[in-house]
Amino acid sequence: MARGRKQVSCPAEVTLNVIRGKWKLLILQQLYRKVNRFGELHRSLNGISEKVLSQELRDLERRGIITRKSYAEIPPKVEYAITPLGKRLEPIVHSMQDWGVAYMENHGDEAGAVAGRPS
Repeated sequence: MARGRKQVSCPAEVTLNVIRGKWKLLILQQLYRKVNRFGELHRSLNGISEKVLSQELRDLERRGIITRKSYAEIPPKVEYAITPLGKRLEPIVHSMQDWGVAYMENHGDEAGAVAGRPS
């Protein structure tokens, strides 16, 4: 085990580690709808920088959740799609979304609070 890394023994924690971050769930939601090019993803995810989007896409690709396909064209064309492993996350992502809707309906303004910050 690498120094400073916590050993993970809970499968649910492994799942959370794969989808952790502000943008990964939103990226996955876009890719569940259709294959997307980088620019399409960037435009659909309001507020994400190109650098962060690139990092998140690389991480999801490294983990086997998405694929990146480059075409030998000018201008360069790159498409991102869900892998079969990533497809298995889809019901989890939808369940999280459903739970979030129910939580927001029951908790109103406090639902947006993160780490003690007001929404």
